[in-house]
Amino acid sequence: MAAGPAPLPVPLPVPLLVAAAREALGAGPGAGRRRRLPAARALHAAGEVLAVAAGLKPALLWDCGAAGPAELRRYLGRLREAGLARGRLHVLGMGGSALVLRPGLARSRVRAVLRARPAPLVDVSAGRRGPALCAPPEARTIRGHLADLLGQLRDAEAASAEPVTASEVVPSDWNLCTVAGVLLGYPAVYTFASAEGAENCLALTPLRVFTAQASCPRIKDGLRVQIYSFSVPESLCAELREVLDAWCEELKEAFSAQDDFVDLCISSEVVSLPAVAL
Repeated sequence: MAAGPAPLPVPLPVPLLVAAAREALGAGPGAGRRRRLPAARALHAAGEVLAVAAGLKPALLWDCGAAGPAELRRYLGRLREAGLARGRLHVLGMGGSALVLRPGLARSRVRAVLRARPAPLVDVSAGRRGPALCAPPEARTIRGHLADLLGQLRDAEAASAEPVTASEVVPSDWNLCTVAGVLLGYPAVYTFASAEGAENCLALTPLRVFTAQASCPRIKDGLRVQIYSFSVPESLCAELREVLDAWCEELKEAFSAQDDFVDLCISSEVVSLPAVAL
């Protein structure tokens, strides 16, 4: 006898998702209306966290107001109470920013970059005439930073069995843009000479911008969630074709293994901008 269709995931309670975001990340119930987090932003935030929890990407860089690691950890706990995040999540504070990680997937991504030869690191230092793959000496330095990060992630996960954990790294000479890009699951990551600040050579350089979006009816019909958005210099796309194709296939495989999102759309376009902030 043939098995019936798999049961649909239980819809998430929208009022609880909105309340969790407002109370943990912004103004509480008694705050004025002008300070409250808009409901649409709260639902998108829940969708972004769900994309990490569902294994569609290893991490999310949090940008919801002035919320720090403590507020973010409280928010994730509220989302778990609402039934959103079933697996373990980790809040990583780093250089004034906070990331939400799916620990095992984040560690796997760091290990993949450590193994890759050549490393998928794109040097965009301001002193260069154009972007190029990172030279071996610079790549070795970055691998050392990533190896340190991998050890800290292992230690943080082993230190607690709670479903939502938190830790902070205090990098002395890490390029945080590069480290964050690796954790976010980008197939190719920008790096630059730290002595030049965040200046880069990408102005007016043709960049291929890759975007992945999907619908999340479990939260709300019609809600589209951006899962990925990153760029690669068009001049290096052929050289990076293998890692770009692998990223695309891995995302499709992860998408087929979950039931929180539907209608995955992966697209790309070439843009040239007068200035590029990293």
